[in-house]
Amino acid sequence: MSKYEGTVESIVYRNDENGWTVASLKVDGSRTPIAAVGVMPFLAEGEHGIFDGELVEHRTYGRQIRVTGYEATRPKTLTGVEKYLASGLVKGVRAATAKQIVAYFGARTLDVLESEPERLSEVPGIGAKRAAMIAQSFAEHNGMRGTLMFLQEYGLSAALSMKVYRAYGDTTETVLRGNPYRLVDEIEGVGFRTADDIAMRMGFGRESEFRVGSGIRYVLSEAAANGGHMYLPMKTLIQEACRVLNADRGLVENQLRAQLLEEKLVLERVGEDDAVYLPRFHRAECETAQLLMKQLKSIRARSIDGEALDREIAEYEAETGVELCPQQREAVEAAAREGICIVTGGPGTGKTTTINLIIRVTQRLGMVELCAPTGRAARRMSDATGRPAQTVHRLLEYSGEGHGFIRDDDNPLDADVVIVDEMSMVDIFLMRSLLKALRPGTRLILVGDADQLPSVGAGNVLRDLIAADALRVVRLTQIFRQAGRSQIVLNAHRINAGEYPVIRARDTDFFLERKDSAAQAAASVVALVQTRLPRYMGCDVLRDIQVMAPMKRGDVGVYALNALLQGALNPPGQGNPELVHGQTVFRRGDKVMQVRNNYDLAWEKDGEEGDGVFNGDIGYIVAVDRKEKGLTVEFDDGRVADYDESALDELELAYCMSVHKSQGSEFDAVVLPLVSGPPMLMTRNLLYTAVTRAKRLVVIVGREGCVRQMVDNNHILRRYSALDVRLKKKQG
Repeated sequence: MSKYEGTVESIVYRNDENGWTVASLKVDGSRTPIAAVGVMPFLAEGEHGIFDGELVEHRTYGRQIRVTGYEATRPKTLTGVEKYLASGLVKGVRAATAKQIVAYFGARTLDVLESEPERLSEVPGIGAKRAAMIAQSFAEHNGMRGTLMFLQEYGLSAALSMKVYRAYGDTTETVLRGNPYRLVDEIEGVGFRTADDIAMRMGFGRESEFRVGSGIRYVLSEAAANGGHMYLPMKTLIQEACRVLNADRGLVENQLRAQLLEEKLVLERVGEDDAVYLPRFHRAECETAQLLMKQLKSIRARSIDGEALDREIAEYEAETGVELCPQQREAVEAAAREGICIVTGGPGTGKTTTINLIIRVTQRLGMVELCAPTGRAARRMSDATGRPAQTVHRLLEYSGEGHGFIRDDDNPLDADVVIVDEMSMVDIFLMRSLLKALRPGTRLILVGDADQLPSVGAGNVLRDLIAADALRVVRLTQIFRQAGRSQIVLNAHRINAGEYPVIRARDTDFFLERKDSAAQAAASVVALVQTRLPRYMGCDVLRDIQVMAPMKRGDVGVYALNALLQGALNPPGQGNPELVHGQTVFRRGDKVMQVRNNYDLAWEKDGEEGDGVFNGDIGYIVAVDRKEKGLTVEFDDGRVADYDESALDELELAYCMSVHKSQGSEFDAVVLPLVSGPPMLMTRNLLYTAVTRAKRLVVIVGREGCVRQMVDNNHILRRYSALDVRLKKKQG
């Protein structure tokens, strides 16, 4: 890195959201200006500064300084001062006014603006009111610049710094010097580690009550984000907080009591656990239980006439030539008479036929809405039923403003029946929002596979609802003849029952390619995806074939396989622009996945505009803007969204994805590398979930012994949740 001192001749480009700037810089002693590029949100024309950076040769734009940091100094010439004031940063000052002010005060111009701004009214043509406006704008700009520099000294990005400034304004430095851990609770995108680093550099002690309290809440947040837990038992929370904070148990226990007294945490006895919740998780769980029981009671008085129901079923069987099994008939009757029910079953057990008949029967009651947690799942539902289906977020009409849904208890859905597919993916917060949007009497049919992995988000909704025994639950277990010809379906049920899959059959749709080492398995995965499967199946490499891995790290983990597959399927090349962000290289044509809910990200589809891109959405990079450090992604459902630098952390390559992230999706072919792994990950229900994502072909690459170990390992990691407990209490 080198230092370059010079004057800004012009601002060529600026992204106001993240501060990315391209400036024309006249370096002192040089005759020819050079481009300076980097995060410089308050850099102004005419300004003089010292720039830290590296001189690079850009393929398209030639020589430029890639700026990593800068320190603004006063313009060194009167022309520079005039240009600086006329740059547009100061309200009420244009070129002519700037010329007048500099002509009047000369070399003392900036001193007057900083310390004697009332003197501006001495300049001919500037009255007292206008002078006050100019003085205020100049002071605000200086304050904003000072705050940004202060925050960047502590490692915050320009985009994050601007977000902090919008929240606290001129009080930012005072707020942070008082308690930097406020950032964790009040600014989205700032985690405990970042705040802790700032606090340590500010001189806060490791035993600070602010630090310990924030650390305890951080442990609970991480348990929700990584493990789906609604709460943690007090003993577990204390142990983990001591480890994360490297603090004494007594210190953590004292601060935990203080947090409970201040109602920053909630303590409740759940079975054998002293359960500690973050308030919003406790509130969501309690409200979900209350809303569900309230909705259940509102429907009990309404049902479909038994004779009409029997007649409808008979007509359906005659028209379709399908004969319902007793479980399917029971599910249809439950939907018609109970009002709220759960239909659960594995692949090939007739869930689609059951849903179609439920739709037909419940149409007698009025409007039927179909929905699922993800866009892929909603499209599958629509294809299977021949009726429009949408995501739950779209059904509830998500509004980017305020992170809320337009449809709620004050503005309920105009629906008499709501059918939700892939219920195993629904977390506690989405469930609460859905229940809030149901008007009294609306029927709710919940369809899903309770044996799959639980939701990525917090809660254990489907399993808790079944365990509570508060709703009618119908289990579909009979495998139908057509599905029974699929080894995928048969093996999925074998795995779920604790039996080893059949993998030696010829002319099958379920294969094992034996590889003993991770390196061999990785090479085989790449060959399968790149050439062998597309040639064998005649399918689209990116859209129809999906590699899944149980782990994120390791030679056959998500990260390593994504790098290998990207190199094979979308290598670097002339005319294929790319953007490096952290450890990831994004290229035009890459398959990517959104890995967190972003309720504010704008999208466009066929002239329609909206907000919100959600965890698990899969898309493809259609444009790379290296100048702005941004990407454009087109998702499977046709939505197109632009990502600036601040949102790139929410995207990951998706040539390979974790099994957990595959929920709600279905692919023609699934390639699953299984060599070895920790027992807590290599479980029966993870293998079952992966296999059930495939329609036409499953290829396991690795060791048969690993497959058998997974089938034998029926350990299901406990999720700490209490929705079932709350529902049982309300029944009692």
